[in-house]
Amino acid sequence: MWWQKYRWYERNHRPLRRFRLDREMARRGSYIRHPIEGEVLEGLESGRLAVGQGTLFEPGCWITMSAEARVSIGDGCFLNRGVMVAAEREVTVGDHVMFANGCFIGDASHRFDDPDLPVTWQGFTTRGPVMIGSNCWFGVNSVVTSGVTIGDRCVIGSNSVVTDDLPPGVIAAGAPARVIREIEFRPRESESADGTAGQGSGSQSQE
Repeated sequence: MWWQKYRWYERNHRPLRRFRLDREMARRGSYIRHPIEGEVLEGLESGRLAVGQGTLFEPGCWITMSAEARVSIGDGCFLNRGVMVAAEREVTVGDHVMFANGCFIGDASHRFDDPDLPVTWQGFTTRGPVMIGSNCWFGVNSVVTSGVTIGDRCVIGSNSVVTDDLPPGVIAAGAPARVIREIEFRPRESESADGTAGQGSGSQSQE
């Protein structure tokens, strides 16, 4: 039993496997700061794990996937230390998403409703895939649960648990997470002081 567990859980630390992981990430223009845990190599080689260009995994990240699961992480994402993605069916992350230390994103949870089986044998249940938009920022130890869709440009406060969908462009926090307010975006440089866009080739933007 010890040898079986050692071969499985320590496999990503072997030099040859680390080389294969680095090769797969280099092909995608992305980078892993080892160690990384989970079925990352299997997902990359089978095409069930997609990682965009410029995405960085800090040490201790963990991506665990069932045999049928698919995970997609977009361009320019940043997964800080200890971030975990657990996919039973599907987890999708947009471009330029930041996850602070210790975040958890999962599309399933452990079953516990069978009184005749140990809870560790009961498998998983899911409310559906997790869909996270682009340009989102998740604070330390945030959790995203199954069946949740988060719109583009959201900010999630530290230690929050997202259990329901969030619209684009909001700040949310709490357990369960609730919208605090909409984000006040700065006007684009091309917009004039009165909020109207400049027209014509000779127009100039105003401070």
